[in-house]
Amino acid sequence: MAHRVNPLEEVLRDALAPKAPRPETGLLDAPWQSERQLRSSTILGGGQLQADPIFTPIFTAILGTGGITLFGTTISYAAIASAIATTALVAGVQYLLAPKPPKPEDGRQPLTQPVPYRFWGVGTARLAGAMMEWETLDNIMCSVQAIVGHRINGYIDYYLHDDKVELDEDNRVISPEDGRYSGGRVQILHRLGLVPETPYAEIVAILGAQGSWTNDHRLDGTASIGMVCQAVRAEHFQKVFPYGKPLCSVVAELALCWDFRDPLQDPDDESTWVFTKNPALILAWHECFSPFGTKRDFRKAILPVLDMWQEEADVCDELVPRAVGGFERRYECGGFDSTEHDPKGGTNAILASCDGWMCERGDGALLFVAGKFREKYVATLTDADIVGHTVQHDVLPEDEVNRFVPQFTYPATDYTTTDTDFFEDVPAQLSAGRVLPQIGEFTWVQQWRQARRLGKREFARMRAKKRGSLDVRFTGINAIYAPWVRLQTPRRIPSLNGKLISNRRSVLSVQNGGFQMTFIAMPADIDAWDPATDEGAAPPVPPKPVSEGLPQAIIDTAAAVAGGGSVYIRVAIVDPNRDDVTPVLRYRVSDSGGGVPGAWVEQKFPDAAPSAGLIVLNTNPVPADISIDVEANYIGSDGSYGDEWSDTETIVSTVDTVPPAAVTDVVTTGGVGEVALTWNSPNSGNYHAANIRRNTTNNEGTATLVRTEYGAPSSPDAWTDTGLAAGSYWYWIRSMNASGVESTTSVATGEVVVT
Repeated sequence: MAHRVNPLEEVLRDALAPKAPRPETGLLDAPWQSERQLRSSTILGGGQLQADPIFTPIFTAILGTGGITLFGTTISYAAIASAIATTALVAGVQYLLAPKPPKPEDGRQPLTQPVPYRFWGVGTARLAGAMMEWETLDNIMCSVQAIVGHRINGYIDYYLHDDKVELDEDNRVISPEDGRYSGGRVQILHRLGLVPETPYAEIVAILGAQGSWTNDHRLDGTASIGMVCQAVRAEHFQKVFPYGKPLCSVVAELALCWDFRDPLQDPDDESTWVFTKNPALILAWHECFSPFGTKRDFRKAILPVLDMWQEEADVCDELVPRAVGGFERRYECGGFDSTEHDPKGGTNAILASCDGWMCERGDGALLFVAGKFREKYVATLTDADIVGHTVQHDVLPEDEVNRFVPQFTYPATDYTTTDTDFFEDVPAQLSAGRVLPQIGEFTWVQQWRQARRLGKREFARMRAKKRGSLDVRFTGINAIYAPWVRLQTPRRIPSLNGKLISNRRSVLSVQNGGFQMTFIAMPADIDAWDPATDEGAAPPVPPKPVSEGLPQAIIDTAAAVAGGGSVYIRVAIVDPNRDDVTPVLRYRVSDSGGGVPGAWVEQKFPDAAPSAGLIVLNTNPVPADISIDVEANYIGSDGSYGDEWSDTETIVSTVDTVPPAAVTDVVTTGGVGEVALTWNSPNSGNYHAANIRRNTTNNEGTATLVRTEYGAPSSPDAWTDTGLAAGSYWYWIRSMNASGVESTTSVATGEVVVT
C-alpha cells in the first residue's frame, strides 16, 4: 500500500534534508566592510514584501532531545515553543513572570558575598557593583568595588551613601561642606577596565605587605573604584561619618558600543567604539558583543539587515519637541544588570525603552523596529494564510485597566524609581465603578518625558481591547517577520477585515503546520503626541539641603529664544516646592577669546511662579550667535546663596532661526588635483554663506565640511578645492544664515572625477 504523506511532513522533510551551502555563504568570512550584499537583504526594507526564502534554518535549529520524532529526527518541544518575534513587556502578569534587571535602588550599595555575580551596564546608570576588598589596617580602611565586568567610558558623579560628593585633583572628597567626610579623610579612586589595567598604588602601599591587595590585583577588563578612608576620634565620628562606614556608589557612562552608522568604527576593534544611549546600538551590543549577552555572531545577526538597524538607530536619535522649548532624543536607554539574571531581562529592558520589536529570522538575522509606525513594515495576511484563530473582543474584568502609571529611573532624585503623571480613561472608570490601575515599568528610561511617551503608547494598546491569536500557514511567513500586519479576512474574521494588528509574539507551531501569532489591535493614533497636552508635569524632586538649608537648583531644560532681532535664554528649573527661596540665573559667554570665558551676568527672579512642576525663567537679551553658559541657584530669605550652583548648560544664542533657500545652478568641473565649483546664492535676505561638504562616497551624512564661502544674496559665487588625490569625489552645498542655520535641503553635485 502506498504511503501517503501530508503536506506538513513534506515541508518538514524538505526543510530537514541536508542542503549544499549557498554560494554567498562565504561572505560571512570576509571583512564586514565588504559585505555589501548582506547589508541590503532586509526583507522588510521597503516596497512590496516578498516571501522569505530563508526559513529552512528555523527547522534545522530546533533539533534536540525530549520532543517529537519525524523521519528519525527528534525535534525538542522547548525549541518548537521558542519565540521567533517578541516585543517588550512593561506591565501585567507576563511581565511579572519575565526575567528583569534589578531596580535602580538595588545598585546603591555594593553586593557583599563570597563569590559575587558580575555586573554589566549600558548608557548612564548609578550603581555600586560588588565588593572585592574590605580591609582595615590601624586607622585606615581600604575597599575595592568591581562596578561592571567590562570597560566603560567614564565616571560622572560619586556618592557616599546618598550624599553626592565632589573630588579634588587628588581624588579626595571636598563636599558637602557641613563636616561630613571633611579634611580629605576619604579618597575615591577609579579605573575604567582597560586591559591591562593599572593597580591601585594607594591601596597596594597600605595592604601590599600583607598580600591582601598587591600589584597583581589589577582587575583587567573590569571597571572598578577604590576607596581609602582615615578614621577620626570617637567624639567626631558621628559628625564626619553620620551614616557609619562610608559606602560608595557612582554614576557612570557605561558600555562602549559599535555605531554601525559610522564607517570609521570597526566591529572587530573595540578601541573605535563610542559611548551611547541609543537603544538600537545598545541592543546590538547586548545581543552580539557583550560578554554577558546572548553572544550572537554579528555577521549573521546584524550585517544581513544592517540597513534596518541603521534606520532604527536614526529613529531613536530623532529630536522630539518639548513643551517648554528645545528638543530631546526620541529614545534613550541606560541601566545595569548582573549575570545572576537571564540576558533576556536586559533585552526586554532595552526594548521597553524604545517600544521596540525584535524578530529572529530563519537565517539567524535579527529584525529590529523601534517604536514609530511605518507602512513599509506592514505585512498582509489573507483568509488563505490563516488556519485557525481566537479573537477576544474585550478584556476580562480582572484584566481591565483604566489608569496607567509609567515608572522610570529619575536622575534628579539620585536615580530612584519615580512615577510620572498617569494616563486614565475616566468614562471607563465610571463604568467600572472604580479605578483599575496598572504600573508600566520603564526601568531603563531616565527621562520623564520619554516615559510619558512610552506610557501613552502602551495605554493606547491596552485600551484597544481586541486581541487574540492566529494560526498561520507557512505561506504567511512574512507576517511573522513583520511588526504590524494588515488583515484581509472578509470570510474568516470579518470584524478585523482591513484592520491593522500588532504582532506581539510569534512562535513556530509544528502541530498546526506553521506559526502561532499573538496579536493586539493596532491603535490608529499610536504615534500621536502633543507636548503641550501629553507631556504632563515634571515629577516633584524633594529638596536637597546644603549648609544654608537651601536646595540645589536642577535645570530641566535650557533653550535660546529669538525675536525682534534679539535673543534670550529660557531656562526651566525643577520646582523645589519652597516658597522661601528666590531663583537666580547667571550666564556668560563660553569663550570670549583664547578659550577664556566671559564674566558672569546674574539675574534674579523674585516673582517667578511654578507651573506643572517647573519654574520657567527668561533672561535679558544675551549676545547673539555665540555659545552661552547658564547656571541656576536659589537665594534664601536671609540673602544667602546655595552652596552649589546647578550643572552648567551651554546654549548657542541663535537669533535668526529661519533657514535661507537653497543655492542654485551648481556646476562642478574636475581637473588635475582639483575640483572647481560654481553656484548662484539664493534670493534670501538672510543668506550669509555657503557650506561645502565633501566625501569620497555618495553619503552626505558622513561628509566633511571643507569650506564656508561667504557672499551676498542673489549673486554668483565660486570656490576651487585643490590638493586632491586622483579619484572620485562628491560635494554638497547648503546655504547658511548669519546664525549658522543651514537650508533645509542641500544641492548635490554627483560624482566628480579628479585626475
